[in-house]
Amino acid sequence: MTVQQEAGAGEAGADGEALEVWIDQDLCTGDGICAQYAPEVFELDIDGLAYVKSPADELLQTPGATTPVPLTLLRDVADSAKECPGDCIHVRRVSDSVEVYGPDAE
Repeated sequence: MTVQQEAGAGEAGADGEALEVWIDQDLCTGDGICAQYAPEVFELDIDGLAYVKSPADELLQTPGATTPVPLTLLRDVADSAKECPGDCIHVRRVSDSVEVYGPDAE
């Protein structure tokens, strides 16, 4: 069982709302910082770009694919978004799609 599966219902932001993350591959620089911070959520593919992984640990290569952010990994995912040199990591609330971490966060 992956960390994401173990987190299960714990997928939420600090305010208790469910969060999801996606990567804009058009902006990805392939530095791999995200995979260093949260390897359970991010992975570099053979094309040199980062992608999110499903809760079943499958690489999601469809443009705009999202994956839940487990509460146990929220800080690592948020740090990934903050430190990403390509500003391509977007973390948003599931309920209203408002970005809470990433280049479009308010």
